[in-house]
Amino acid sequence: MIDTHIHADARSGEDLEKMYLCGIDTAITCSYYPYKIPQDIVLLNHLNRILEYDTKRAAEHGLDLKVALGIHPTNSNVNPNKIFESLYEWIESKQIVAIGEIGLEDLTDVEINIFKQQLTIADETDCKVIIHTPRKNKKDVLNVILDILPDYIDENQVVIDHINQDVILDVIDTDYTLGLTVQPQKLTVDDAVNILDEYGFDRFLLNSDMSNKASDPLSVPKTVRELERVGYRKSEIEKVAKCNAKHFFKI
Repeated sequence: MIDTHIHADARSGEDLEKMYLCGIDTAITCSYYPYKIPQDIVLLNHLNRILEYDTKRAAEHGLDLKVALGIHPTNSNVNPNKIFESLYEWIESKQIVAIGEIGLEDLTDVEINIFKQQLTIADETDCKVIIHTPRKNKKDVLNVILDILPDYIDENQVVIDHINQDVILDVIDTDYTLGLTVQPQKLTVDDAVNILDEYGFDRFLLNSDMSNKASDPLSVPKTVRELERVGYRKSEIEKVAKCNAKHFFKI
C-alpha cells in the first residue's frame, strides 16, 4: 500500500513502524510547518530536515518515504526565492517526487502569487504537484484554485487533495487526480468507500494526512480492508491502494 500524503516530521518512529507493519510499503511526506515562520532560512532548514533526516528515520522502520516539498500556504509569509531555487535543484536531482503540498488557504494576494510561481516551476520542470484544499471555505477556495490551474499547468500533473462529498462534483469531470483524506473532520472510512463506489477507482488516491493534528496513521489500510470486506474486486482496490500512485508519481 501507498499512503500518498503524510507529514512524517510531525510523528514518531513508532507511527511509521505501525504503518509499515500494517502493509504500507511507501508513503509520500509533504511539507507543512504548522505556524508562520519569520525567516526563509528557517523554512529551508525544515524542508532539508524532511529530505535528509525523516527519510532515513522512516527507512529504519522499513518504510520507503518519498518526499514532496514546497511552500504551504500557511508559510507564504516568507521570502520564497531561496525555496524556489532549491526546488529547481531538488527536481533536477530527482530528490522529490512532487512540489507539495501547495495551494491556498485564506486567498491572500501573497498566497496566490506564491502558488502561481510554484505552478510555473512545476510546469517548467514537468514536475507533479500536490494541491492542498482547506477545511474552511473549501468550495470557494477550490473554485479559485480551479480558475488558476489551467493557465499554469497541465491537468495530468496535478493531485487536488482532501476532496470530499461537498466538492466532488466540482472536479469529477476534470482530468485531475483526486486525493481522499481519511482523517477526522475530513473523511471517514465509510465516506471514502461511498465516494469510490459512486465514482469509481481510476482517478483517486488514498491518504491519511497524518500530521500534528488529529489523524490516524493506519487510516489507509483500514480503508483498504473495508473495501476488501464489503467485496470490491481486488483489481479495483489495488488501484487506490497503490497502482494509481505508482503510475502518477512514477515511484
